[in-house]
Amino acid sequence: MDEVFKALADPNRRQLLDNLNAHNGQTLRELCSGLAMARQSVSKHLAVLEAANLVTAVRRGREKLHYLNAEPINAIADRWINQYDRQRVHALADLKTALEQQPMNNPEFVYTTYINTTPQRLWQALTAPAFTRRYWGLAFDTDWQAGSTMTWHERGSTITDPAQVVLEAEPHRKLSYTWHTFTPQWAEGSGIDDETLTKIAAEPRSKVTFEIEQVDDIVKLTVVHDGFEPDSTVLGMITQGWPALLSGLKTLLETGEALPEPAAHND
Repeated sequence: MDEVFKALADPNRRQLLDNLNAHNGQTLRELCSGLAMARQSVSKHLAVLEAANLVTAVRRGREKLHYLNAEPINAIADRWINQYDRQRVHALADLKTALEQQPMNNPEFVYTTYINTTPQRLWQALTAPAFTRRYWGLAFDTDWQAGSTMTWHERGSTITDPAQVVLEAEPHRKLSYTWHTFTPQWAEGSGIDDETLTKIAAEPRSKVTFEIEQVDDIVKLTVVHDGFEPDSTVLGMITQGWPALLSGLKTLLETGEALPEPAAHND
């Protein structure tokens, strides 16, 4: 948490965060074009923000895109903003609110968190029903091989579709799969009204990717959920849901205790 406050203390770094908040997913060149700083200076500031987990960098071919990351702001909110009502935390509260809003550019969700666990244990938590039922309230039926279909079991409903497939599976390193089908049975169990169901069912199927990286004695988990159209309703829903779900995953792995099950699914 100290690293976050130190990173936010510099006005140039706050400007970088403001720029990413206005247009998320920018290259170094794009960020430099909006600042009166040398490329090397911008790069150094980004390194500090990445070290504080306020910015996440994701490779897209030859490009490296930078995203504002909500995890440390949510942690500060839990520790300070929700406990005190003081002027000195209003800026953080505003940033937390902005991070929770649906992105206007680059329609995708990117989130990074650090967990005191091992890559093997994290992989198990992402795939094994004994884990996923505890923090997610669902289970997957698949052999976790690339190209294999996935059946989702959640809230008494079974969701099957040939397009629900595993895209990539490198144990303890990377996992990617297409998102589930929005069925009437799932919607009823998740409290989704008919109008919303009609909207989200008409959207293209999205996909989620989990990237696992050992960093010293902890594990860095980056979640990228993409494949959305601009103004996607599903994107707005998962943007609200993923932070809480990943907090539950982190809590389970670090303490052995699951958070209370959420009232509705994260999408």
